[in-house]
Amino acid sequence: MIKLTFCLRRLPHMSREDFQTYWREQHAPLVAKHAKTLGILRYVQNHTRHDGLNAAMQGSRGGPEAYDGVAELWFESEAAMAANSSEAAAKAGAELLEDEKKFIDLANSPLWFGEEVEVVGSGG
Repeated sequence: MIKLTFCLRRLPHMSREDFQTYWREQHAPLVAKHAKTLGILRYVQNHTRHDGLNAAMQGSRGGPEAYDGVAELWFESEAAMAANSSEAAAKAGAELLEDEKKFIDLANSPLWFGEEVEVVGSGG
């Protein structure tokens, strides 16, 4: 299993609320529409909340401002992703990217592929 983690920052002209509403109500259905074509097995949105708690936590560690949210997408494997080079997959990926440009500050929103290492939880 391989996971894509996408740390999202909103476009400067958007409020966090508007960003999260668009992400949840407009973008999420688009991801769901293309999930099978792109081989997405699971998609989770983590919406930043609890500003007071976040400020206290960041202050205790000297950390930067929180992201506006984090998206997590799971895929079967790197090989399965590489094998998915169909025209339909390219079109779906392009449609998602065009939509992301409407609400995500892409230049300031890092993303990467990784593997989960469970330390505490139901499977450990």
